[in-house]
Amino acid sequence: MQSLNIDTLIAETMADIMIRKRKRLRSKDVKSYSDEIERRLGIPSFTADDAVDLAESSEFNVIFVNGEILAMVYENITYLTIRGILKYRPQKGFVTVDMGAVPYVRNGADIMGPGIVDADPGIKKDDMVWIRDVKNLVPLATGIALADGEELKSGGKGKMIRTVHNVGDKLWKTDER
Repeated sequence: MQSLNIDTLIAETMADIMIRKRKRLRSKDVKSYSDEIERRLGIPSFTADDAVDLAESSEFNVIFVNGEILAMVYENITYLTIRGILKYRPQKGFVTVDMGAVPYVRNGADIMGPGIVDADPGIKKDDMVWIRDVKNLVPLATGIALADGEELKSGGKGKMIRTVHNVGDKLWKTDER
C-alpha cells in the first residue's frame, strides 16, 4: 500500500483550485482580518464566534467562514470574495459598470474606463474594489483600482481596474453547491 504525506491528506482539489494547509484561526487573527474588511468596506463581517479557517490556494489565501469561502488575502490585502460581498452587502468600495461591460467582466476581463458609470469617490489608487452592474447592482468581480475614485467616475481611457476574482472563475466555482 502506498503511503500518503500530510500535505496530500489535507489538500483538496475543488473545481481546479487547490486548497491546502487549512487551519483554524485564533480569535485575535479573526478580529484582525475582519477589522481590515470593515475598514475597507465599512461593514462588519465575520466574528470570533464564527468558525474561521485560513487556507492556501493556488492563487491567493482564502478565508473560510462557517465552511464557505467568504474572504481572500491577495497581495497582503484582506477582502471579501463575491460570495462574501453578496452575504455582507457593503456600500463602499464599489465601481459600477454599464450593462455592455457585464459579459466581459463576467469572463474575467479587466475593467476599461468607458464602461464605468459610477464609483465610490473614496477609492484610492491600488485599493481593492468590487465591481457591480448598473441595472441590478449585483457584484460581478473584485479587482485592484488603477486610479482614484473620481478618475474612475470620469470614465477615462484605458484599463482602470485589474480584475482579481469574478463570477464564474475557479474561486466562484469552488463554492457552488
